[in-house]
Amino acid sequence: MTATPQTDEARPGDALVKAGGIVFILGALATLATMAPLFLDTDPFPSYAWAVCMLMGVGFIISAAGVLRGIAAQRRAAARSQSQTS
Repeated sequence: MTATPQTDEARPGDALVKAGGIVFILGALATLATMAPLFLDTDPFPSYAWAVCMLMGVGFIISAAGVLRGIAAQRRAAARSQSQTS
């Protein structure tokens, strides 16, 4: 089992994961705000407010792209180190 070195430098995909997390949280907050009128017996928000709730899915996709980018970079680094040792 190998240990992953702990560095403070940003790795490929880290920015996408952080941005996706922020977008996901904004979508979650929009979902809470959009659902509140249904429980408070007030007039519901218009349709475009419900569309903002889709930010949760968009944030998830952005984060997943960042994770996949990080995986690809680690695989390339592993392949490079294998070819240098052989």
